[in-house]
This record gives sequence, C-alpha cells and structure tokens, in this order.
Amino acid sequence: MSGDGSASPDGAEDPGQLFLDMLAAERGAAANTLAAYRRDLDDYLGYLAESGVDPETAQADQVRAYIASLEPRGLKASSAARRLSCIRGFHRFLYAEGYTETDPTAPVAAPRRAKGLPKILSVAEVDRLLATARERVDAAGDNRAETRAAARMLCLLELLYATGLRVSELVALPRSAAATRERYLVVKGKGGRERLVPLTELARDAMRAHIAHGPADGPWLFPAESESGHLTRQSFARDLKTAAAAAGLRADRVSPHVLRHAFASHLLQNGADLRIVQELLGHADISTTQIYTHILDERLKGMVRDLHPLNDAIDDVEVNIVSS
Repeated sequence: MSGDGSASPDGAEDPGQLFLDMLAAERGAAANTLAAYRRDLDDYLGYLAESGVDPETAQADQVRAYIASLEPRGLKASSAARRLSCIRGFHRFLYAEGYTETDPTAPVAAPRRAKGLPKILSVAEVDRLLATARERVDAAGDNRAETRAAARMLCLLELLYATGLRVSELVALPRSAAATRERYLVVKGKGGRERLVPLTELARDAMRAHIAHGPADGPWLFPAESESGHLTRQSFARDLKTAAAAAGLRADRVSPHVLRHAFASHLLQNGADLRIVQELLGHADISTTQIYTHILDERLKGMVRDLHPLNDAIDDVEVNIVSS
C-alpha cells in the first residue's frame, strides 16, 4: 500500500489509501486515528501480499488466518479485535465501492476478550475502612463542619457495603430513605427497573446520624451544590480516595465500584447464591454477574475438600504410607 498517495507503484489505485481518504473526508477521522489505521492496514496487506493474495480477492479463511497469526506475535485479544475492526471497515468499503462482490470479514468472529476479574477488597480491609470512618466521626468533636463531612462519608460507606448499589443510585437516594422503617430500600436502577436491597442496622444508624448532622430539609439524602442538587459520583470517588488513604489502603485500589464488587464477592464467599447476588446488584442478565464465578469455584473446591466422605480415607492412606 502506498503511504503518501492513492496509487501503488505499478500505477493502479491503492484501495487502502482510498479507504483512508474516505475516513478523512467523510467521517472526519483525526490524524492519530488515520495513522493507527494505516499501520494496521499495512500489516494486514503485507500479510496478504506474502501469501500472494490481493485484498480484492481475499476470503474469510485468509482473514481468520491473519487474525490467528497475531496472538503468537504478542498481540492481546483487545488489540486483535481493534485490528479486525479496521479490516472490516476496509473490506466493507471495497464492497460498497464495487471493488469486490463480497465482504470476507462478515463471517469472521472477533477474538474473545478475556474478562478481567474485578478488583476487590478483603473483609479485613473493608472493616478497616469503616472503622477509620467511624473514628473520624468521633474525632470531629464539636466541629460541626467536620462532623457533618465525617457522618456523610460513614453513611455513604455503610450504605454502599450493605447494599451493593451502583454509585449513581447511591448518591441520588432520596432523603426519605433515611426515614424508612423497613429493613430494605426500593431502588430504581437501569432501565427503570425497581429492586429491593437489604439494609443492615449499621447502615440505618448511619443514615439517621447523617440526617441529624445535615441540612434540615431538601429532597436528597446527600444534598450538594451541583447541577443535580445531590452529591456527584466524581465528588464521592474523590473523597473515597482520601478515606482510603486515611485507613492505610492504597488509594488506587479503592473506588465506589470496588466496594460494590466487595459486597458481591463477600456474599458469595459466605454462601450466597449467584442468582440472589444478581438480583441485589440489579443485573438484568446473569452473564454480567458471572464475573464472580471464580469465587464460587474456590468455594466448591473447599466444600469437596472438607466435606467429601472419601477425604478421611485418603488422609489415612497418606498417614500409612508415611508410617511405613
């Protein structure tokens, strides 16, 4: 492919450059985007050329073979998927412009991206975070501003760890949530779906204490001078970093989403059913909750190890072998 024009060395039109020109003219692609596409296309077209294949006659098997060749070269699945996206755009352009009769990328599936395990905190680390927040409330003494800020943070932490709410749901809780006599909250989540989330007594106490130290009225549990009228997600995340540092935890390991993961993970570690956790988190699809299955795997291994009736026999055999 020619790097500086729309013709190849033999005078024929360079389809790769024509594709890049289209991206620049019709879609307003930025210079960095065009440079990245050019690198990806150069690599792909070079691969086809080594196989003696013109891009206009490429077949799905050849596209698959190219994508498969990326992993041994050290490219991650995410990078290979980005490369395939570029190639798809290129071949769709050729098809739309009449250079080819088919799009060879249509049946090619993107490389599977491994789902990273969510960051979580241990039970001991969450305990330390909450204990430090309680100590800050006590240490504030008669300083009303510090007491108000400390009580608010403790309330946010107790609620988040007790309920596993999304941060957007947490900061937008109504003031009436603190007055509920029930041991649960009714939360409206994504898509307007309502769900029940349980409340611990500690969370209920923290809400009452927060209300006692906060403004006397208003519609929000966590009012703030913002466009929405309540605490923003960004402000809470920033303040949480400060609370984590005070508890001796690395700030980059703690976020509202990490505490939501801790809620789910600790429930599963203690025997909760995955479907129940799905309901509590407000996941519409169980597949979203299945990022936690590694915890279930470890729990099941432990159950087999500790409860299987043959384990005692195996231990006896090992003792006899050692004795002999």
